Amino acid sequence: MKLKDELANPIALRLNFVDVICDDSLKNIYVNGKKTGCQFDVRLSYYRGHFLSTIDILKVFIDGTEIPQQDISFALKGKEYGVAQIPDLVNVFWPIAEPATIKVFLPGGLAEGDHDINFVMYFRSPYMAISESAYMPIDSSGEKTLRVKN
Repeated sequence: MKLKDELANPIALRLNFVDVICDDSLKNIYVNGKKTGCQFDVRLSYYRGHFLSTIDILKVFIDGTEIPQQDISFALKGKEYGVAQIPDLVNVFWPIAEPATIKVFLPGGLAEGDHDINFVMYFRSPYMAISESAYMPIDSSGEKTLRVKN
């Protein structure tokens, strides 16, 4: 069983329109010449864009290790948001064709070579009610092995 399956809501809808994790996008982040983390790009695997406030679960695992929520940020259209801010981003729209960048604070960055990236993201579709207080969860997760570029 894949990690994302263990975290999944059993009724989540999955539509595979694109590879969620973008090829050739993994790279280290440098601040003042020091590696302070890494980043990679993701796309929304759905047939339409959504507001960021609809994201209910966002997790990152690198080489099998879960990254703490406070060490993850979500960058879109030149702005960067912490995971804790996402529920309040009712006016930030993620267009279907636009990749977002996931940034991870990781002192020392990643070593050169291949790394397993597991991006787990579930959002709710606000126009697909499944009860009076719940909406259809959508699975837009992805797993990929990427080579870090320095």
